[in-house]
Amino acid sequence: MRKCSEVMTMNPACCLPNDTVAKLAQVMKGKDIGPVPIIENEQTQKLVGIVTDRDLALKIVAEGRDATTTTAAEVMTRKVVTCHAEDDLQKALDAMSEHQLRRIPVVDDDSRIIGIIAQADVATRVDQPETTAAVVKGISQSSTK
Repeated sequence: MRKCSEVMTMNPACCLPNDTVAKLAQVMKGKDIGPVPIIENEQTQKLVGIVTDRDLALKIVAEGRDATTTTAAEVMTRKVVTCHAEDDLQKALDAMSEHQLRRIPVVDDDSRIIGIIAQADVATRVDQPETTAAVVKGISQSSTK
């Protein structure tokens, strides 16, 4: 089985907790990405949260909040499911299915962000169509919780 490091996109674009949601949206647009990991600061690169395009739709647009004054800290998910670069890819895929995540950040032993694995990474970098299908199915199934 491959390691997470073999499939992840390295050095994902990140933002800080005090960055505005408008800035996050610009990063998403400029980098053509859905999730933006939120790091403690540029020096430590410690992952403290994540904001997705869905978060912006539900927590900003749907609630009529101001994207120019609302910060990442106000809308980010703080309990982020992660994996490590040396983990078997299957461990990350299982976590993605279990938690219905379309992407999972990759961190080192000090919780510093080093990469991210998205559904698209699995589809394009893992030459196993049945694995890709299983991941998509697991992520897409409605929750019974």
